[in-house]
Amino acid sequence: MSDQKKILNDLKTAVETWNPKLAESATKAAIEAKIDLKTIVQDGLGKGMEAIGERFDKAEIYLPQVVAASKTMEVGLGILAPLMQGSNNVMRGTVVMGTVQGDIHEIGKNVCCAMLRGAGYKVFDLGPDVSPETFVEAGAEHGAQILGGSALMTTTMQVQGAMVVAVKEAKAPFKVIVGGAPVTQKWCDEIKADGYSENGAEIVELVNKLTKKG
Repeated sequence: MSDQKKILNDLKTAVETWNPKLAESATKAAIEAKIDLKTIVQDGLGKGMEAIGERFDKAEIYLPQVVAASKTMEVGLGILAPLMQGSNNVMRGTVVMGTVQGDIHEIGKNVCCAMLRGAGYKVFDLGPDVSPETFVEAGAEHGAQILGGSALMTTTMQVQGAMVVAVKEAKAPFKVIVGGAPVTQKWCDEIKADGYSENGAEIVELVNKLTKKG
């Protein structure tokens, strides 16, 4: 196995086994070996997160492990951060996520944030109970391409519709994606959102599709 292959494999293993120490040493080794930043993020750390997503979908692991893997990945991204300054092509795009106003459920959203980070997106998590205006403001502040609103109660689904309206009123360029237990593709079409994701594995595919350049 070549040095580069071994380092990328170590990065993947670090995330899969939520081992922050290995993530730190492997990331430093990758920098020393002058491996391309995009390769480190997508073929090393990101591959580990992909494997975590597959295991989560099969119910082989649960949310605490997904969060631990995401935190391990962030150790690597933290070390890479100074090198990424001004290098926009390393991260695929920026997504602002949150649970909509009136709703405090975060599990599904947290999984989606972890999966998107694993796929190489910069994710700003606004937490629970987020108003449509706050989504739009955060999107503008962080230069996001996508706003993701999660609703876990039928009573708060209406706020997802208000998000779409707020983006239109602000004449903002953001695409709005929605998800959550009671949410369906039919609802997404009804409120004219740009996309619907049923789970953490699907969200990466959806965001990839919506952020494709050209």
